[in-house]
Amino acid sequence: MPEIAFVSTSSSRQQLVRRATYAAVVVAAFLVLGKSFAWYITGSLSIQASLVDSLLDTGASLINFIAVRHALKPADAEHRFGHGKAEALASLGQSLLIALSSLWLMREVLYRSYHPTEVLFSALAIFIMAISTVLTLFLVMGQRYVIKKTQSLAIAADSLHYQTDILTNIGVLASFAVSTYFNFFYLDTLVGAVIAVYIFYTSWQIAKKSFDILMDRELPDETLAIIRQLAQNHPQVLGIHDLRTRSSGHNEFIQMHLDLEASLTLDEAHCIAQDIAMKIYRVFPNAEVIIHQDPVGISSSHCQHPA
Repeated sequence: MPEIAFVSTSSSRQQLVRRATYAAVVVAAFLVLGKSFAWYITGSLSIQASLVDSLLDTGASLINFIAVRHALKPADAEHRFGHGKAEALASLGQSLLIALSSLWLMREVLYRSYHPTEVLFSALAIFIMAISTVLTLFLVMGQRYVIKKTQSLAIAADSLHYQTDILTNIGVLASFAVSTYFNFFYLDTLVGAVIAVYIFYTSWQIAKKSFDILMDRELPDETLAIIRQLAQNHPQVLGIHDLRTRSSGHNEFIQMHLDLEASLTLDEAHCIAQDIAMKIYRVFPNAEVIIHQDPVGISSSHCQHPA
């Protein structure tokens, strides 16, 4: 029965998402420690910007650590649609933290523009930043695998942080080398400014996705097209209307009305709807599908409604 397969898929998803949150917290803690030391011995603004980014990554990963565990709770009497939107709420909180951090970094950039500071060369700092980049790269690769398997918004938001961290680290290494070798300290400040702007853009992207989930935005057009095709391919379906969709966490909620021959029995109409629901489940195993059958040629005014 499909229900058994759904339980297995859900269990596997929970394990992957939990492991992803554990890995993110551990890597983030290492990045903060390493970059703190690198900033201490160099005074580099770009390293400081990267450190702030990693501090936020740590906070965001801790938020995910808590929110994901709440989101994975099964539906209960008070939350009949589950707790999936906790992921979107966590992502929205992350976007706020990221936006505030970018504004703080811009303040530091403006100050350093008028008060340039010498950046001290340190091979150890370069080594730390290089190791940080490699660790972050492995983390992002693992997160992408989890996102592909689970469609977790919280992990996707977390992964976006660390993807920017990779670009940030590469920029820091480049600016650090040029600034110290050519004594061009303004480049370090410029890279810090670019990082701040990019972090702010990242926060907007995360907030937008979170709002889409919280406001029950329709699933993407490509997904709607697949759902329509699965329903309309049934030989006894004459049409569909009132297709409504939304998502919450890793679950999709799909509702539609089927146009069927009025002469069909209730049992026959039920079997058609069940067949279409099963086809949708095969493509969207985490979906909840509600289908209403409408007889073609008979208006709703034909029904006898009690006074």
